Amino acid sequence: MAIGIWDLIYTMATRHLCRSILLQSLYEWDFYKSKENRELDLVALIDRNMQAVAEMIDEPDFIFRIAKNLADHLPEIDDFIKKAAPTWPLDQINIVDRNILRIGLSELVFGNPEEVPPKVAINEAIELAKTFGGDSSGKFINGVLGTVFRELEKSSKPENEKDEAEVSTPKSVEKKSTSKTKKESSEDLL
Repeated sequence: MAIGIWDLIYTMATRHLCRSILLQSLYEWDFYKSKENRELDLVALIDRNMQAVAEMIDEPDFIFRIAKNLADHLPEIDDFIKKAAPTWPLDQINIVDRNILRIGLSELVFGNPEEVPPKVAINEAIELAKTFGGDSSGKFINGVLGTVFRELEKSSKPENEKDEAEVSTPKSVEKKSTSKTKKESSEDLL
């Protein structure tokens, strides 16, 4: 059976709501862990936060798949953040942005690309940042996730494709790309 456009829009909206609930739950989990040195049960937080909107979510297991990926790979996800944003120590990244990055990287790196394509994972994280983060959160999230995405693409190409891409790059493009400032290149990521 083919999925109609309204079914697709409904699924996207439901998944966006799931990510928002996960962000809310992660915020609380991270706050108590970092500020009060208390461990809370993330699954219990998600369950509690989903109660108010449970009837609007047709795919509740989606939120738990992301949360499981995140919990299973948290040290690796945090390492991706540290490498992609080396001037920002993890504990100095605002708690909302840090957890949006964790959700985005969970989907981008450890999720099923058939279920959530990489660019959708990045876009969803940027939308969360625009809704819940500060003025520059969207650009920051885009910069970090875009950097990780490009590195993943680069590392997944066979060596002969990498060499061909390097050889076929015109000199004018190389000069333009190297003349950009760090700020400009992070804003143009996607």
